[in-house]
Amino acid sequence: KTYAGSDNQFLKLLLEVDPSRLASDSIKNRTKSVLDSFIEYVENDLLRAISLEREIQVETVSDYLDQANTLLNDTKVHPAAAAVIIGASLEEFLRTWLEEENVDLFEIKNNIDSYSRELQKLNLLSKQDIKDIVSWSGIRNDAAHGHWENVEDRQRIKNMLEAVNLFIRKYS
Repeated sequence: KTYAGSDNQFLKLLLEVDPSRLASDSIKNRTKSVLDSFIEYVENDLLRAISLEREIQVETVSDYLDQANTLLNDTKVHPAAAAVIIGASLEEFLRTWLEEENVDLFEIKNNIDSYSRELQKLNLLSKQDIKDIVSWSGIRNDAAHGHWENVEDRQRIKNMLEAVNLFIRKYS
């Protein structure tokens, strides 16, 4: 239960054992068999802290952040392009995190700030996380709305990229 969660097949198999109906050796054999299977499951890297779907979503966001990094390293491309991609990646990460938490997204405004506030209500984000997200959201909005003077500092956007990468790694 501690390592694989309360809704896993291994635990269900162990809970099906009825000590009053099985001989002591039978219980030991059944338990050993289930635990051996669990060990093999873990050794084959099948135990995940997050669902496979969530892992794929996080990897997709990571790919977008790699694209933003490529753009930031190209001096022919304005840093605003990378800022928009970083912000969109952050928004996607927060949205899919809420989906993973079974939050009804129809009840929430579709934007970074609303997503982050909802995650804070669920005690999944700290006050400092919210401050960081508001800052990143502001940079993304400046880039998306053509406020070029606010997003022309390539190093500032690189710092945003590094911070968003660290944030996503921390929470995935």
